[in-house]
Amino acid sequence: MRRENFSDLVGFLGVAQERSFTRAAAKLGVTPSALSHSIQGLEQRLGIRLLMRTTRSVSLTEAGERLLLTVSPRFEEIESELGRLSELKDKPSGTVRITAADYAIDAILWPKLTPFLRVHPDIHVEITIDYGLTDIVSQRFDAGVRGGSQVAKDMIAVRIGPDFRFAVVGSPDYLRTRETLKTPHDLTDHVCVNLRLPTHGGLYAWEFERDGHEERVRVNGQLTFNNTDRVLIAAIEGFGLAYVPEDLVRCHIVAGRLSPVLEPWWPTAPGYHLYYASRRQASPVFAALVDALRLRR
Repeated sequence: MRRENFSDLVGFLGVAQERSFTRAAAKLGVTPSALSHSIQGLEQRLGIRLLMRTTRSVSLTEAGERLLLTVSPRFEEIESELGRLSELKDKPSGTVRITAADYAIDAILWPKLTPFLRVHPDIHVEITIDYGLTDIVSQRFDAGVRGGSQVAKDMIAVRIGPDFRFAVVGSPDYLRTRETLKTPHDLTDHVCVNLRLPTHGGLYAWEFERDGHEERVRVNGQLTFNNTDRVLIAAIEGFGLAYVPEDLVRCHIVAGRLSPVLEPWWPTAPGYHLYYASRRQASPVFAALVDALRLRR
């Protein structure tokens, strides 16, 4: 059937249900003469009369009755489905895939996602732990979470977390037999637990700052992980110093499991951002998630 026949069918349904060209035309927003011309065109294309017209009434032929019974439910289904689609604006549903490092998940994503997902049970979130600077477009992720300085310039970035400090810590047992550290350079004489970054394949260089002076130190040690949680556990068990977010170790410092070192040199890192491709058309579910994660000042 040609596309123009669908509008003619809508006109036919209007007349068949109202049993009046005048009332149907008013309901459809057309003139009675235009509606009559549309029905005549439909009848000519089908080669059969659908309506019986008199000066006082309109009635259906046998073919018209059959067409009404067959077509009307289909159009009702279409209207119902279109209505359900429009409801997505108010009740978003679907799946969002995000890549993030474990600390960002624990400290930022999870606390915000928990209440959001309880309110939106039809939204599904898939999170992949990854320390690499993932190409979210080629890997088919909807978004990634990284520090502000790591987000590519061709991405849209939405800040979701405040700035935070990196801390250097060690267990009391480890530090008891070692010389006190005065500057970051002293780390070269200590055992440290390394973190390997998958994007470049290298070990993460520890960064420091004090009074406008910045230093980067490459450390050595017996253990290397690609996961912050394992770095922290190794430090607690006395395998060396660790360089991790301050929030992650604060409770261990208070409990006496770890001790801070080089605290005047601890640097502040840009807060985490949710980033996504600039050409991505935001769906209702994605827009709702971004709004829930956005940092409120």
